[in-house]
Amino acid sequence: MLAPGPWGYNLDAMQVAVMLGDKRGGLAEVPDPVPGNGFALVKVLVVPMCTEYKVFAAGQPGTSLGHEAAGEIVTPAGPGLLRKGQRVVAMPLYGCGRCELCASGDYIHCHECFDHDQHTVEPGGSATYAQYLLRPDRLLLPVPDDLSTEHASMACCGLGPTFGAMQRMRVDALDTVLISGMGPVGLGGVINGVARHARVIAVEPTPWRARLARELGAAEVLDGRDAAAAVARVRELTGGRGADQAIDCSGNAAAQRLLVDAVRRRGEMAFVGEAGEFTLHVSNDLIRKGLTLHGQWHYNLADGPRIMDVIRRSRSLLDGFITHRFPMSRAEDAWKLQVTGECGKVLLDPWA
Repeated sequence: MLAPGPWGYNLDAMQVAVMLGDKRGGLAEVPDPVPGNGFALVKVLVVPMCTEYKVFAAGQPGTSLGHEAAGEIVTPAGPGLLRKGQRVVAMPLYGCGRCELCASGDYIHCHECFDHDQHTVEPGGSATYAQYLLRPDRLLLPVPDDLSTEHASMACCGLGPTFGAMQRMRVDALDTVLISGMGPVGLGGVINGVARHARVIAVEPTPWRARLARELGAAEVLDGRDAAAAVARVRELTGGRGADQAIDCSGNAAAQRLLVDAVRRRGEMAFVGEAGEFTLHVSNDLIRKGLTLHGQWHYNLADGPRIMDVIRRSRSLLDGFITHRFPMSRAEDAWKLQVTGECGKVLLDPWA
């Protein structure tokens, strides 16, 4: 429990998940973060796991982990929209809050993303694999009363990147959307497409992930290793035109090329999966085909109510999307599971 103090409590210890190196994980005790300077203190209730497992798989240590969380306000940042006890989803990263990108809701692209510890009363509170965290009010998305905290936590990387891509490309019920890479982000894309009543074609060679994509509503799942056959099948399914939109969640250059080839003329494609170099032919892919490319990281904060509506419509699918839950004390087991690839979205409970 938090005892009264100058900021509403005394500095006690909380638990955080850490990577110890050599593919080992555990818990550590660190001081509770201190709110102030416009930051709210949030008790973390759900930790959706994301790409941190790649650091674990590489055998590297890590002590300040995570960028997704949902919880409840313990100490508000001050008078404003949020109140004590209100449930919120903590958005990733930190914009300056002053520039035109932040003011328009596209804070994720802020030129002045700041060092969290330089703006808090004491260092700490940025990690989400933790029992408490700190965030500015503007980066806490309120959770509607009719949604569970688990479901609402999918408003970060579970649904967020592909939701942003579909918003940007205006995907609707008349569209066929091609999505490559059925990890958790790509599977979230299937759910986003289904919520919009679009036809979703997935590309995934792994049988376990392909099966889950079908269960979540993909109309067809293509292996993708035979790119020519996959492109031919997309065209067959679309009357020879190609997909209206494509979203790459794999970060794999071969999959990206497949999508460029399979999308229709004057179609659109969004790059969501983190990746390196990829070669495009300016004349054939862009000028003559008329393809529009988008880089998509997150979504505009003004669309917060809209993503919550997608979650509201998708509750039964989210129950299938969230495949595993672990107490935070078993974070090592959760990371090992993620390395296998045989999971959807994995959640940690910081208090179990």
